[in-house]
Amino acid sequence: MFIQTKAGEAATELEFYPGCEVFSKGPLTVRSQDAATVSPLASKLYAVDGVEMVTLQDDSILIARNTAHEWDALRTEIFGAIMAHFQSGDPAVTNEADAGEFDVEIIDQVKDLLKTRIVPAVTQSGGDISFHSYKAGTLYLKMQGSAFSMLTGITNMLKHYIPEIKGIADHREALDRPGLQSADGHVIRQLLQDKVNPSIASHGGHITLVDVQENKVYVRLEGGCQGCGMADVTLKQGVAKEIMDLVPTIVEVLDVTDHAGGNNPYYQPS
Repeated sequence: MFIQTKAGEAATELEFYPGCEVFSKGPLTVRSQDAATVSPLASKLYAVDGVEMVTLQDDSILIARNTAHEWDALRTEIFGAIMAHFQSGDPAVTNEADAGEFDVEIIDQVKDLLKTRIVPAVTQSGGDISFHSYKAGTLYLKMQGSAFSMLTGITNMLKHYIPEIKGIADHREALDRPGLQSADGHVIRQLLQDKVNPSIASHGGHITLVDVQENKVYVRLEGGCQGCGMADVTLKQGVAKEIMDLVPTIVEVLDVTDHAGGNNPYYQPS
């Protein structure tokens, strides 16, 4: 088996192509705690120290690593896990019902709405948006540029046509990080969702909570905030203050954004 790789959208993501079908009903993001009962393939991959997220796609496997490991050290072990799975003859997914995030009808409806109504509007204004995964009522989308400024309208439309959708988040929030599920994590995410992001959406900006570790918060600035000359001021004088006022145990808010990257840094509203 000859396995090819392709870089993902982030430095911590890498896509593996085994040269055969992986999961025709994908994409399906399998969480580490579900892998043993849901996917033999994902279970083997999570056994590799450093693997943080596994998404099974039609003909590839998208893997995210944690920041403590590098691809040079992980790639060989991941190759071995993929080869061992396909040589075993086991299916990629054995129990779709337990996958939580997987619902064929909802995903098909989402993809249709994206293709026919949402993507044309977003790309016309210079952004991009695509489906990533669906988990327990939360829809995870890959968004770029103006998609963030249109998120309120996109959310309203998807919820109107698909009532099962309770919330929409950036696909990187699907990563299984304990800090995001903590009490402080839930409070901070609610603050960003209800107050901060609506206020910066008119500038095409969006802020995502990456993680909460002990007394530190890690955030990523996206859309119009990525590469913006005022991003540091917005974070330190605005967002960080609101987070620390809401959760007094937090002493520092750190920006992990790649401000040199992206298709549209220094966003100018039309």
